[in-house]
Amino acid sequence: MPSGYMPKHGFPDGGIEGVCMSTSTEYAQSHGRAAWSGKLAFVLSAAASAVGLGAMWRFPYLAAKYGGGMFLLVYLVLVFTIGISLLLLENALGRKTGQSAIGAFRAFGKKFTFIGVLMSAVPFIILPYYCVIGGWVTKYLAAYAGGGADALTDGGMYFTNFIGNGPESVIFMLIFMAITYFIAALGVNNGLEKANFVMMPALIIIAAVIAVYALTMPGAMDGLAFYLVPDFSKFSPELVIAALGQTFFTLSLAMCIMVTYGSYLDKSTKLTSSVAQIAGSTFGVSLLAGLMIIPATFVTMGSGEAVAQNSGPSLMFVVLPQVFEGMGDIAGIVGTGFFVLVLFAALTSALSIVEACTSIVQDATHCSRGKAIAVVATWGTLMGIVVTLGYSSLSFIQPLGDGTTILDFLDFLSNSVMMPIVALLTCIFVGWIVGPKVIEEEVMLSAEFKLRKVWAFMIKYIAPVALVVILVAYVAQTFGLFSM
Repeated sequence: MPSGYMPKHGFPDGGIEGVCMSTSTEYAQSHGRAAWSGKLAFVLSAAASAVGLGAMWRFPYLAAKYGGGMFLLVYLVLVFTIGISLLLLENALGRKTGQSAIGAFRAFGKKFTFIGVLMSAVPFIILPYYCVIGGWVTKYLAAYAGGGADALTDGGMYFTNFIGNGPESVIFMLIFMAITYFIAALGVNNGLEKANFVMMPALIIIAAVIAVYALTMPGAMDGLAFYLVPDFSKFSPELVIAALGQTFFTLSLAMCIMVTYGSYLDKSTKLTSSVAQIAGSTFGVSLLAGLMIIPATFVTMGSGEAVAQNSGPSLMFVVLPQVFEGMGDIAGIVGTGFFVLVLFAALTSALSIVEACTSIVQDATHCSRGKAIAVVATWGTLMGIVVTLGYSSLSFIQPLGDGTTILDFLDFLSNSVMMPIVALLTCIFVGWIVGPKVIEEEVMLSAEFKLRKVWAFMIKYIAPVALVVILVAYVAQTFGLFSM
């Protein structure tokens, strides 16, 4: 396929071949779509999307559970092999077509549209429950900032009572949503870019300050050694599967986000260096998250056991307030700083999800950005209320069995089922149907691609096997057939 070829008006029926447009930026401008102001804006925004709650609460838990340094080493290898390969694929696909997921796959023929539809469904499923969790973060930040740190260390009752209070939970969810939609409504350049230019550096600085402080505490070096020094006796298939899943989730793959962000890119932006910087930033923040949490738990609780036994909300809203309490007079300051950090992480990821949904609606309906955001906001708010009430008046709805919630089901559906399936279909589509050359030519428009044969091998063989393993393992784990 000739490089630099683009379809005409919205890629109607004839596929991508044979119709020309010089750059995706021209396509975007002619259709009123957004475009990044430059490479830095793209890299920072893509990294901000990847640096979400998964890095803040899931990574430290997995690292503590699977041997600290050994997990860190495996995760590093996977991020810069399978992870970066899929990241390059999605960004190049978006840039080549100048469309979000549905249009990107449809550009190669109508029969492939279903892959884009499946990918596009993922952010719409994630958005409501992600904003619910964002509301929880907002509540805890308000509690710490208001001097109520002591109330948060009661072993989990504060958190349980809060999420069980439907009206209060909805209010804080709406506060988080209002901030997110306000920034999104300002546009890609004036909203998304500027917000990330502020929040990403602030996030890194706050994380570094808390990590340094934690490392100055007596006994923290034991936790640091556990976290950074690989113990090869801890290596196991379960560790590899967990690291694969974390790699997949933290890079925002198969969520339509990276395809959308790629569609805003100019042809002159070097994709190879950009995705390397995104992957490096994601790994760096995950590393910092572990440095904040694991040594501190060694100091206050004697080991990383509290982290290893608690993931997600339990770690963030029950265990960590107890860890902060063990820091003495500075507990309130550390807690406030930590939840400012987590709020920024939640906002940067929520903004990317909203942006992906907005782009999908715009491309499908050709409406204005404002109308698209209104549609997304309506959907997110209504479904967010349902998810929130799943902990109170709708708690009788338990889709995955006793003790599960609507949020649990949506998280399982999106993260454990749909995302691996979509990524697998994407790899098959590029690797075996249209051929890796389609993406290779797009990448080589702006940079050398010396590792293209390695990349093609990864997409055709390694990534599909890894994705099947993730899918089977996570579904089996959910239904009690496999333990990790």
